Amino acid sequence: MTTNLDFLARGAVLAPMAGVTDMPFRVICHEMGCPMAVSEMVSAKGYLLAPRDSRAVRELLSVDAREEGAVALQIFGHEPDVMARAAEELTRGNAYALLDINMGCPVPKIVGNGEGSALMRDPARAADIVREVVCASHVPVTVKMRLGFEAGSEEYLHLGPLMEKAGAAMITLHARTRSQYYEGHADWSAIQKLKARVSIPVVGNGDVTCWQDALRMREETGCDGVAVGRAAQGNPWIFEQIRDAMAGRPVREIPVQEKLSVLLRHAHMLAAFKGEGVAVREMRRHVGCYVRGMRDAARLRTKVNALTTLCALDEVLTAFFCEGRV
Repeated sequence: MTTNLDFLARGAVLAPMAGVTDMPFRVICHEMGCPMAVSEMVSAKGYLLAPRDSRAVRELLSVDAREEGAVALQIFGHEPDVMARAAEELTRGNAYALLDINMGCPVPKIVGNGEGSALMRDPARAADIVREVVCASHVPVTVKMRLGFEAGSEEYLHLGPLMEKAGAAMITLHARTRSQYYEGHADWSAIQKLKARVSIPVVGNGDVTCWQDALRMREETGCDGVAVGRAAQGNPWIFEQIRDAMAGRPVREIPVQEKLSVLLRHAHMLAAFKGEGVAVREMRRHVGCYVRGMRDAARLRTKVNALTTLCALDEVLTAFFCEGRV
């Protein structure tokens, strides 16, 4: 199945992050110039076994009308037939532009089930999964992987061509091994090596913390696109900055008042989506990211962690940004 991947030339992709890339956060990133965002990962087996009308399923799969056509759904699993059944059901309709297969998650409970990064140690199974999912999916299928499982491993050089042969339309390479988790430095030279091994688009991921990094990654590796993960937390403006820099336009600095406005809107969107109590708890991690590096940020985080209502969160954040009070 062919797909239009022109979004790669229009800015950076929002990489999937569990507990982060839900619908409200994705909408904000889209508004800031992100042309394609990847959902939180969904268990193929869990989806097939769960009641379709459960709140957890609805939240994971929810797509806002403002982002239709610009969302990739990421699934994980280790059984080709189960992955294919889930892919066929999940890609009916027009909600998702792409279906992404997770072969990079390093979390022990995922790896212990033979899923995520564990698939890099079983290339035959990984290829079977992609092949069957491609046949079942109503949208193009992409793959996200790491360099390999252990330090120094290069399974990606073997796996990449297998993924292409199995029908993957694009590969995103997080240039770390599973054993690194999210520590150490991403090996950008590996992105360049994979690009030379396959003819499908390669998206680089890892250590893109600002728009300058995105441009440098593209220049140094020849990758077709860049994916931004943790650097987007608390800084959705990074997508606007990367988009403008790629287009040769001036990159603007973000006013403090605009940061407050977006932060409050994020909180209220999350409350409308998941309920006030859940939103206030989940905003604790987001607030910490939005105020990272600001004076008295640590004291603010401590105060926010004790809040239980949206009204109180609004008051505390407004006082911090507008009056410098914690």
